[in-house]
Amino acid sequence: MAEPDPQPMASGTGQRLGAPDTLGISTLDPGHKPPAMPPGRHVTIRVRMLDDTEELFDISQKSTGKVLFDLVCSHMNLIEGDYFGLEFQNHQKMMVWLDHIKPIIKQLRRPKHTILRFAVKFFPPDHAQLLEELTRYLFALQIKQDVSCGRLTCNDTSAALMVSHIIQSEIGDFEESQCRSHLLNNNYIPEQMPMIDKIMEFHSKNIGQTPAESDFQLLEVARRLEMYGIRLHPVSYCSSLQGHTKINAFNWSKVRKLSFKRKRFLIKLRPDLNNSYQDTLEFLMGSRDCCKVFWKICVEYHAFFRLFEEPKPKPKPVLFTRGSAFRFSGRTQKQVIDYVRESEFKKIPFERKHSRVQHNIRLSPLPSPRHHEVSAEVSGFSASTKGSHYGHYVVLPFTQQKAEMAPSVVLNSPHPSASSGHSHGMVNGQKSLELCSYSPDGRQPSPLTSPLLNDAGSVRTDDEDDVRRKRFPTDRAYFIAKELLTTERTYLKDLEVVTSFQSAVGQDEATPDSLKNTVLSTFEPLHKFHAGFLREVEQRLALWEGRSNAHIKGDYQHIGDVMLNNLQGLKPLTANLHKQSEVLLELEKACRASRRLEGLCRDFELQKVCYVPLNVFILRPLHRLSHYKQILERLCKHYPATHGDFRDCRAALADVSEMVEQLQGSLIKMENFQKLLELKKDLIGVDNLVVPGREFIRLGCLSKLSGKGLQQRMFFLFNDVILYTSRGMMGTNQFRVHGQLPLHGMTIRESEDEWGVPHAFTLVGQQQSLVVAASSLMEMEKWMDDIQGAIETVKTSKGPSSDLLTCSLIDNKCPEDSLVEAESEDDITASHTSLERSSPHRGNTMVHVCWHRNTSVSMVDFSLAVENQLSGNLLRKFKNSNGWQKLWVVFTNFSLFFYKSHQDDYPLASLPLLGYSVTVPSESENIHKEYVFKLHFKSHVYYFRSESEYTFERWMEVIRSATVPSISARVRNGKESHPH
Repeated sequence: MAEPDPQPMASGTGQRLGAPDTLGISTLDPGHKPPAMPPGRHVTIRVRMLDDTEELFDISQKSTGKVLFDLVCSHMNLIEGDYFGLEFQNHQKMMVWLDHIKPIIKQLRRPKHTILRFAVKFFPPDHAQLLEELTRYLFALQIKQDVSCGRLTCNDTSAALMVSHIIQSEIGDFEESQCRSHLLNNNYIPEQMPMIDKIMEFHSKNIGQTPAESDFQLLEVARRLEMYGIRLHPVSYCSSLQGHTKINAFNWSKVRKLSFKRKRFLIKLRPDLNNSYQDTLEFLMGSRDCCKVFWKICVEYHAFFRLFEEPKPKPKPVLFTRGSAFRFSGRTQKQVIDYVRESEFKKIPFERKHSRVQHNIRLSPLPSPRHHEVSAEVSGFSASTKGSHYGHYVVLPFTQQKAEMAPSVVLNSPHPSASSGHSHGMVNGQKSLELCSYSPDGRQPSPLTSPLLNDAGSVRTDDEDDVRRKRFPTDRAYFIAKELLTTERTYLKDLEVVTSFQSAVGQDEATPDSLKNTVLSTFEPLHKFHAGFLREVEQRLALWEGRSNAHIKGDYQHIGDVMLNNLQGLKPLTANLHKQSEVLLELEKACRASRRLEGLCRDFELQKVCYVPLNVFILRPLHRLSHYKQILERLCKHYPATHGDFRDCRAALADVSEMVEQLQGSLIKMENFQKLLELKKDLIGVDNLVVPGREFIRLGCLSKLSGKGLQQRMFFLFNDVILYTSRGMMGTNQFRVHGQLPLHGMTIRESEDEWGVPHAFTLVGQQQSLVVAASSLMEMEKWMDDIQGAIETVKTSKGPSSDLLTCSLIDNKCPEDSLVEAESEDDITASHTSLERSSPHRGNTMVHVCWHRNTSVSMVDFSLAVENQLSGNLLRKFKNSNGWQKLWVVFTNFSLFFYKSHQDDYPLASLPLLGYSVTVPSESENIHKEYVFKLHFKSHVYYFRSESEYTFERWMEVIRSATVPSISARVRNGKESHPH
C-alpha cells in the first residue's frame, strides 16, 4: 500500500509565554575573552548573520560547536545569546542546528564550503523577556526575513503594519515621497505593490518612534500571529490515527513522553479521565534522520522552557548503549532569568546596518576578533511556505514554571548629564530636578556602581566611629527620642514635596482654584508647624548629647515635654487632616477634567524628589500621627512610673491617641482610595476602577494555565472582581488588562493533582474558569484565603454598582486568553493604538516589584508598610568590600532609599525589599562589629550597621515587615483594624 502523502508538521514554541519585563542571558559576559581552542588543524568557518553580512571565524576542527557559537556571540557583544543558534544544511540536505557538545569536525563534512546561518532558535512568546536592545534588533531582523520569504504568514493588515515599523526603524519619520520611493526600491513582503498605500498609512502614524521602539512594536505584532516561532516539518499520520481529524496543541502537563522509532514519531499522553483521546499518537516522517532531527528539536525546546536547570549527562554504559545519548546543552530559561537578574552588564553600542536613523544610537566600531567579508547575496535556504498545504500538525507548547526574579535596584543619577533634560517648575526653591530617564527596556543601572555611593569621602574608619559613639548617651530613651528626630526630618522633607508640587502646578492656568486652595490650606500650616517642631527636637537632642550650651546646667535628658506642648499645638490643625480625602478627590477630579494638568502631575511624579507616588505624600500627615503614638508608647513602656518624663509622655500619648482614634475610620478609607488611584495609573484597558464600594485586597504574580502552557500574569483582587493582566508596551511601564472574573457566584478549589502543576488552583466563575499556579505553597495559601474570604463577603454585601471594564478591554485581549484564537485587524492594530495613548509612567512601583520577584502583597501589607516607616544613618558594607560607608537611609513603601545625608532632596538609589531575608551575620562571615544585620537575596548580600541595640532592633523589625508580608489580608469594609 502506498504511503500517504506527507503533510507538514509544525515545531516551535507555538505559544506565548508570559514572563517578567526583563529577561535575557549571555553565553559570554561582555568583554569576556573567547574560550581557548584545543590544538589541531584550524579551519575558517563562514557565518551568515541576520543583517545579511558574512563573518569569518578561524577555529580548530576539534573544537566543539559551543566554542564557535561563543565566538560569534563575543564578536557581536551579544549578551542574550541563548535564544539563538547556528544552523546549516547537512549532507542529507536537511537544515539542522549546530550541536554545542559535538566537535565541529563530526558535524561539518566540508567546513570550508559550508555556510552556517546565525538565527533565532528559541522564540520567547513575550518579547518583553528580551532585555537588550541589540537582542530585540536581531529578533526584528529575523521577523523581517521570515515575513519576506513567506515563512511567517499573516493577513494584509498585519503585514502592512509590520512593514511600517520596519521602515520607521530604517528611514525614520514619515515623509510621503521618501516613503513611497523607499518602498518601490525595497521589497519587504511578497506582492508588496498593492499594499504600498496601506503601509504608508500605518507609517504616517509612527511619528516619533525610535528604532528601538519600532523593533518592540514589530515584535508585538509578530508574536500575535499564528505562525510566530513555528517551523514546519513534513509528516503524515499513521494508519492507527486515521480517525483523528486535527490535533491543535497539547499542554506539556498532558505529554508523558516523546520518542521515535525509525520513521515514527511518538507522543505518549497521560491518561484522560474522560477517555476522549488515545494515549499514544504516532506520526510517520520521511526518514529516520528526519524523525531524529525533529525529536532533537522537541527535546531542546522542552528543556529550555520547562526545566529549571541544564540536564545532567547520562552515565556512560558499561557494555552497550540503548537509545540516543543526545541532551540539551546550555542554560534553561529559568537560568537565563536568574543569571541576568543577578548580573550587571555595560551596554555596548552597536550599529544598525540598514537604518538611516542615528539620533538615538551611539555609533562606534564593533570590536571584531575576526576579519570581515560582506556578502550581497541573501541566504536562500528558507523556502517560502506561502501557498503550501499545512494539513494536520501538532504545535507543542514548550513552557516552564515561572522562576523567582532577582532584585531590581533603581538608581537616579544626580549628574545633569545623566538626566533626561526636562525641567518643570521649581522644587524646594531650586530648579526642578530632572525627570528620571527610563530606557526602553526599563532597566536602570545598579547603585552598587554609583560613584556617589562609593565615594571614598563618605567612608568612615572603625576607630572614628567608636570615638563618636562613646561621646553619646547610651540610655534607651535617648535613642527613642533620636528616632523621633530622624523620622521628623524625613517627614518635613515629604511635606516639602507636596508644597513644591503646589508651587509647580499652582501657577498653571489648568489648575482649578479649588485644588490650589485645598492644598494650600492643608499643607502650608502643617509645614510651618512641623518646621518649628523639628527645631525644638533638634535643640533638645543637642542638649541631651551635650553638644551645645554645655555651660547651662539642668536636666535636658527627656523629650516628653517637647512632644506634649507640640501635640497640643497640633490639635487645632487636626481639622485640616480630615481634608486629606478632599485633596485626593480634588486632584483626581481636576486631572480627569484637564489633560494638561494630568500631564503636569505625571511629570512632577517622575521627578527624583517624588520618590514614592504623589498620593502617598498626601496621606503622610495621617500616618505621622500613628508614628508619634508608637514612639510615645515605647517611651512609656521604657520609663518607670516614677521617672520625671513619664507623666508628660503619658499625657502626650493620651492626646495623640485621641487624634488617631478620630481619624482611623477615614484613614482606612483614604488608604484604599489612594491605592485604587495608584493602581489606575498602573493599568491599561480598564475604566471605572475607582468607584464607591470597591476595595483593594491583594495584587501579585500568578501563572495562568491555558492550552499553551503557563504564562505569567499579574492578578489584582478586589472585593467584587479579579483582574488579570500582563506587562504592557515598553514605553508606558503599565500593565494591560486581559480579562476579569466577577466574584459573585465564584468557587475556588486546589487543582495541583488535576493538572500536574505545583501550587495550582482553579477559579470557577459563572461565565469563565481559570487555572492558575502560585510560585510557592505560602503564596497559594495567601491567594486562596483572600479570594475565599472575598467570595464569602460578596454573598452578604452589596458591592460596587458600576461595571468595571468597558469595551476597551477587547482590544487588549491577547490570543491565549481568547476562546477563539482568530487573528483580526483589531487585534493587530491594538498595539499601534496603545502606542498613541502611551505616556511615561513610573517603572518602580510595587506592581513592578511583584512582577519581577514573582510574589504578592495585600492591603494589610501596604498599611503596615506606611505605619513602619523609619529613617536614620546606617553604615553599609558590601560582601567583598573592606570599609563601612555612612548613608542616610529611609525605609518606606517596602523599600530602602539611600541618601548621602538627611539634607539631600532626593535619594540616590532605592532597594525594593520584597523577597529579601534579614538575618544576623554568622561567625564565618568575619563581621566583628556590634549591631550588624544582613540583607540577602540570592547572590546579593548587604551588611548594615546601626549605632545601638535599640536602633538595631527597630531596623530589623521594620525590614521584616517588608520582607515577610502578612499571611492573610482581610481588610473588608473597614471593619478590621490594622495590625501593629
